Amino acid sequence: MARIVVLGAGLMGLAAAHRALELGHTVDVVEADSEPGGMAAHFDFDGLSIERFYHFVCKSDAPTFALMNELGIGDKMRWVPTSMGYFINGKVHRWGSPAALLAFPHLGILSKFRTGLQMFLTTRAHDFAPIEALTARQWIERGSGRAVYDTLWRRLMDLKFHEFADAVSASWIATRVKRIGRSRRSIFQEELGYVDGGSKTLVDALLTAILARGGRIHLGAPAERVMAASGRVASVLAGSRVFPADAVISTVPIPLVPDLVPDLPQDWRARYAAIRNIGVVCVILKLRRAVSKHFWINIVDPDIEIPGLIEFSNLRPTAERIVYAPYYMPATHPKWAWRDEQFVAEAFAAVRRVNPALTAGDLIAGKVGRLKHAQPVCGPRFRDTLPAIATPIAGLQVADTCYYYPEDRGVAESIRLGRQIAEATK
Repeated sequence: MARIVVLGAGLMGLAAAHRALELGHTVDVVEADSEPGGMAAHFDFDGLSIERFYHFVCKSDAPTFALMNELGIGDKMRWVPTSMGYFINGKVHRWGSPAALLAFPHLGILSKFRTGLQMFLTTRAHDFAPIEALTARQWIERGSGRAVYDTLWRRLMDLKFHEFADAVSASWIATRVKRIGRSRRSIFQEELGYVDGGSKTLVDALLTAILARGGRIHLGAPAERVMAASGRVASVLAGSRVFPADAVISTVPIPLVPDLVPDLPQDWRARYAAIRNIGVVCVILKLRRAVSKHFWINIVDPDIEIPGLIEFSNLRPTAERIVYAPYYMPATHPKWAWRDEQFVAEAFAAVRRVNPALTAGDLIAGKVGRLKHAQPVCGPRFRDTLPAIATPIAGLQVADTCYYYPEDRGVAESIRLGRQIAEATK
């Protein structure tokens, strides 16, 4: 039995704590926020409990289903036929099926054939080792052609990754394509899932299970320092309180680790500091009328600085229409300093560009969520750049969402990695 301190009460931290308790350890979880759940945490949106940042479930998310069954909430999964669109030249075009591809007016027949074949083969691939050294742009242009990249991808990549747009891993993009592409009812119909009651249902079930096993959750207690003695972790300073520890599992954003663990060797601190991150400002709009019939609309428009709209109420039913509009940008971007009202106004203007039938009176409310370290920038051979999860300080393991690679951020990967780290704790 070890005294384990988990840094961060996001889903990875909670999954790690839950598994560590199952293995007989004692666990304290420290969290800077006043709410557990991390990116999966809910907030009260004028009477509606909803995620700060949108989440959805794919049929390949086995760790999510296994944990939900273990927690007794397996019956809370819901599956919905969904669709995607592309907003180009002032019009929304259906996307994501052979018929939609054939009807799409902004690509020639050869480009349609090439991109359809590349995406189909990607959903059937066992691994992406053959493209690990390529950037996403190189992979797409080699498979689908430059016209496809310029028409469908370039604007999206620029808005999400800015100066890093041409340095994103092909494996990372291909894994995203595969995950969505395999979550289908048929070749003609995409199908995505949600947890009844939202991510809060899963977070609350985890909290209940953790507390029932004697685990302790400390909210409003930001990790300040991991302290070591004789080459091994000894304690954690969090929220001005010292927690003795035989082992520490850190799930906080990697850019925070060098200052958090000053006893790490300099070369490890440098490797952590070299991992680049993009922030996100996520606008959530509550509307009286629907924007579209699609769950997701990619936006390719030179005058709109949002890569897409996620009409969440087309997945999880809500009384009013809920739309997420994510702005990705480095925290150094001038727009990061905008007031919340500016983001809400601009996002709603974009929504009205996509659906001009909406009026100013259709906006009920808008909220804004911000994360400085939201999206790791995963380049080619990204895994080779990551330090090992087990650090040179005995008992200290460090990981965040960049360790999901080549998978993107998601609930299933949070659960998988959190449990894996707990099982490796010594």
